[in-house]
Amino acid sequence: MATITFKGNPVQTIGSLPAKGTKAPDFRLTTGDLIDVSLATYAGKVKILNIVPSLDTGVCAASARAFNKAAASLGDIVILTISRDLPFAQKRFCEAEGIDKVVTLSELRDREFGKAYGVEMISGPLAGLLSRAIVVLDRDNRVVYTEQVPEITQEPNYAASLDAAKQVV
Repeated sequence: MATITFKGNPVQTIGSLPAKGTKAPDFRLTTGDLIDVSLATYAGKVKILNIVPSLDTGVCAASARAFNKAAASLGDIVILTISRDLPFAQKRFCEAEGIDKVVTLSELRDREFGKAYGVEMISGPLAGLLSRAIVVLDRDNRVVYTEQVPEITQEPNYAASLDAAKQVV
């Protein structure tokens, strides 16, 4: 269990991020077109999992925009922005913001992602949502980088996660 903060107040997650060097847990998440995907959908690609509480918040929106901008020059790296927002809301957000280079995924049908990756918040005002975290997976779905952002209102370290992904391309 990780202890993070939301506006300085302690919040607990259900577990910890997967350890570096381990095989990432598979998932079943839903796209904006209501198609279920898993790690196999992105086989052979390096994956950056940009995990956020909700795209309807300023920091989450900034994160999606920053990764969308970076994605233009990443080649065989796919950026997956994952939240518990409904796929309809994610799609509407991306269309309104011009975000077209990252993939948004929802826990619409299967709520196991947050548990398997240790990012479901279990206390505080955002309990039930996913914490802000980054997990980078190599082409074989091995974890090469993780960041559990310590304060929900802070942005992640974009440069470190992008560098980690570029090193395993």
